[in-house]
Amino acid sequence: MKPFKLEEYLTQYEFSAPYLLCCSDAESFGVPEIIAMAGDAERKLWDNLRLSYTEPYGHPLLRAEIAASLYPGLGAQNILCFAGAEEGIFASLHVLCAPGDHVIVLTPCYQSLLEIPVLKGAQVTTIALKEENQWRMDLEAIKGAIQKNTKCIVVNFPHNPTGQVMTGAELGALTDLCEAHGLWLFSDEVYRLLGSPKEPWAAPAASLYPKAISLGVMSKAFGMAGLRIGWIACQDQGMLHKIKKMKDYLSICNSAPAEILSLIALKNKAAILTRNNQIVSDNLKLLDQFFEEHQNLFSWVRPQGGCVGFVKYKGPEPVDDFCKRLVQEKGVLLLPASVYDHPTQHFRIGFGRRNMKDALGKLKEFLGT
Repeated sequence: MKPFKLEEYLTQYEFSAPYLLCCSDAESFGVPEIIAMAGDAERKLWDNLRLSYTEPYGHPLLRAEIAASLYPGLGAQNILCFAGAEEGIFASLHVLCAPGDHVIVLTPCYQSLLEIPVLKGAQVTTIALKEENQWRMDLEAIKGAIQKNTKCIVVNFPHNPTGQVMTGAELGALTDLCEAHGLWLFSDEVYRLLGSPKEPWAAPAASLYPKAISLGVMSKAFGMAGLRIGWIACQDQGMLHKIKKMKDYLSICNSAPAEILSLIALKNKAAILTRNNQIVSDNLKLLDQFFEEHQNLFSWVRPQGGCVGFVKYKGPEPVDDFCKRLVQEKGVLLLPASVYDHPTQHFRIGFGRRNMKDALGKLKEFLGT
C-alpha cells in the first residue's frame, strides 16, 4: 500500500506544533463533561461497566441511538460500528470492490477512499471537483464515467478538504443515477450536521437508497476523536454482515467505555452540536476578516459544511514551502494540497477549535502584518 500522505504529514507535526490550524475535527471534550450529561440509565451503565469484550456489531443501545438520532427510517439492525471511521472505510470498500470492478471516486479525497479500491484491483476513475464550479459535484461527469462494470460511486460531503456540501436535490439525482445502473453508493458523511449550509441538510444517503452505505463517526461533528467510534448505516443487512466479517480480521469489537460515552453524547446531540456549530460560526467570522485583510495572498470558496476549507495561496513560493516554513518558524500547522495528491497552490485550514484567534495571530506574525 502507498504511504498515507496526509497521516504521515500529521504524524510529523501534529503532536509537536502548538497551533493546529488544519484540524478536521471540532473542539474536543473532557470525559467529565460527557459524564455530566448522562441520564440515570446511562450513568448506571457507566458506573457498572466492565472492561470485557463488546458485541462485534456495537452495543445494541448505541446502535439504536445512532439510528434514531441520525438516520430516519433505519433501526439498530442497519448500523455496524467500528473503531473509527477509517476502519469503516477499509472494511466497507474491501468488501464492495473486487478485481474487474470499476469504481468512480470524487477527488480530492481522504486517501483511503481512493487507495482501497485500487488495492483490491478495481479500475478507478477519478472525477476532480473544480474550484470554478464552487467545488460542487458534477453529475454529468459522473454519468459520463459510468461503464458496464461500474460497481460503486464514492463521495464525501460535507467535503474534506473544501467544505462543500451536497444539496437534497443533488443527492436525489445521484441516488436516482445509482438506482438506474444498479450501483452501490459509498457516502462519507462524517461532517454532516456541522456547518451552515444555505439549504437544509440533505438526508443521509442510507436513508434514501437501499444500496447506499453512509459513513459516520464521533470524531468530526461531535468533537470526540479520542473515542474511536465510527459506524456505517445501510438498509441491506446482508451487506452489513459481509462487512462485519471483514471487521472480524480488524478490531473485532469496540472499546466498552467509548461505546457508553458515545451513547451519552448522542443522547445530548442537540447541545453538543449547538456548541460546536457556534465555535465554527465564530471562527468563520474571524477568517472572513482575515481573508479580507490578506486578499492579495489568499482566496477560498467559503465552506458550507464541516470545519475545514481549501485556501488558495497566491504567494511566490510553492505552497509546500510556505506551510513548512510556517510550522517551523511559528508552530502553526496547515496541510498543503500535496497530501491529497492535488497539484495546486492550496492548503487545508481547519476552524473547529477554540484557539483560532491565537493561531491566526501567529500566522499574521509570520506574514509580517
